[in-house]
Amino acid sequence: MKPLDFFARNPVFTRTQFGAERGNATPRTASNLLAYYVREGRLLRVRRGLYAVVPHGLEAATFIPDPYLVATQLAPDAVVALHSALQYRGRTYSVWNRFHVFTTTKVNAFTFRGSSFVAIRPPDRTKGPGGSVVEERHSGGMVRVTSFERTLVDLVDDPEAGGGFEEVWRSLEMVEFFDLEAVVAEALARTNAITALRVGFFLEQHRESLFVEERHLEPLRARRPRQPAYFDARRSPGRLRADWNLIVPEAVIHRRWAEVS
Repeated sequence: MKPLDFFARNPVFTRTQFGAERGNATPRTASNLLAYYVREGRLLRVRRGLYAVVPHGLEAATFIPDPYLVATQLAPDAVVALHSALQYRGRTYSVWNRFHVFTTTKVNAFTFRGSSFVAIRPPDRTKGPGGSVVEERHSGGMVRVTSFERTLVDLVDDPEAGGGFEEVWRSLEMVEFFDLEAVVAEALARTNAITALRVGFFLEQHRESLFVEERHLEPLRARRPRQPAYFDARRSPGRLRADWNLIVPEAVIHRRWAEVS
């Protein structure tokens, strides 16, 4: 495949991907070609081994590549996740310029033209290597992103990664529909038993808006520990909810941020 044909199909790509498409070309030849197109302003070097195609009519010096395409190409298994997964779908209370990806590959955090990219190891699961991931076309390329259902579990389990309780709750409340069976299955697949309780509490709190039934809550409630557990990792003080055996912060129970909105 000719370089320009490859660029037309891959708006963000790695040097390895480009080399594979060049067939018999040596790594040095592939690197020289990429360097040539960078000098010509046709490509933008995002970081070592990662490139973005500069659209015709735009200057490389000011062009900002799509952050979700960049995030997906940070590693072979990189998946847009957490707050970024909701923001990708336009379902966040606040708009961030920090993008999280799940990956088992070591990727150092970096910032490029105002956008920060942070890699996080995905949560451990007892069933399979990972939860639901959607791969879809976006801005001429492909994006891998966690499903709405997995994102709910990820964020409720670790609110700090999503900006805190208020940001997570307000953002998730912008999602009109969840496949509740998939949410429950994902929560129960996590090795951390507390995850199921946090998810169950969230679903119970949004019983009416999400059409949650008792059959959705029962398997989650069955994970209750013998001793009370804290709702969040910071062990924030709060009120004991005996039905979940969770100590939940008052702000979460009463959604106090909604009182001043």
